Amino acid sequence: MTQRRRLVVITVGATLAALAVLAAAVGTLLLYGGYYNVAATRSHFQWVHTLLEIGMRESVRHHAREVTAPPSVAHAEVALRGAGLYRDNCLQCHGAPGVAQGEIGRSMQPVPGSLADAARRWRHNEMYWITRHGIKMSGMPAWEFHLAEEDIWAIVAFLTVLPRLSPAGYAAMAEQAGHPARAARPPHPHPDAENGRLALTQYACNACHVIPGVTGPATFVGPPLRGLGERQYIAGHLPNTADNLARWIRDPQRMDPSTAMPALDVTESDARDIAAYLLAR
Repeated sequence: MTQRRRLVVITVGATLAALAVLAAAVGTLLLYGGYYNVAATRSHFQWVHTLLEIGMRESVRHHAREVTAPPSVAHAEVALRGAGLYRDNCLQCHGAPGVAQGEIGRSMQPVPGSLADAARRWRHNEMYWITRHGIKMSGMPAWEFHLAEEDIWAIVAFLTVLPRLSPAGYAAMAEQAGHPARAARPPHPHPDAENGRLALTQYACNACHVIPGVTGPATFVGPPLRGLGERQYIAGHLPNTADNLARWIRDPQRMDPSTAMPALDVTESDARDIAAYLLAR
């Protein structure tokens, strides 16, 4: 390498390093100076919103590529059931033809979009994936732990016909659907610790507890759950076994009326999965 070329390489490298240091300094100043406004009354910059939208769309397409829609998504009776499930679980955030979003949905940032044209923008497998897994940092919840597979597909079936519904048509379909009971999710044949780790986030356990292996806020409303398997007792008096821990998770106030821990409608299968995970950490 000639002396001139070596000088050019060194200059370019030094310039890039200086720019990286400057960018890190500016980022640190913005982060710790509190200059970025996180208020929900201030929307993202449009370029930020656009980048997030592109990233979300491509991620959904990639992760949903192997999902196959069942033939039932084309059945009218399945779409009718989905109309009732949609009204009971989705309407408050997304609205419907002639029906506004609920107050919470209207106040969220980013605002949950209307799904009146979702079937024109997303394939069946993609709508299923979004409904099942949710979208992180968007307010869109994952319904995997709260709706059975058949109910998620029923909602997809309803979303498929939604673009063709007028306000009157939606109102008639929702009234005919009534309030269908949620289908039961099949239990796992054996406790599944990995499923338990996911369930801890979907039942909001990490909102009050610091849990090993689970991302969440540094909150100490409830005791940290590290080393739970090494403890003799649960809540100071209940022998620490997998069965007792699952019972405690499902109905803590029945086990200890003075506890502040609420019941979270955890299924027996999910409670056993959570117990398997916590006792192994």
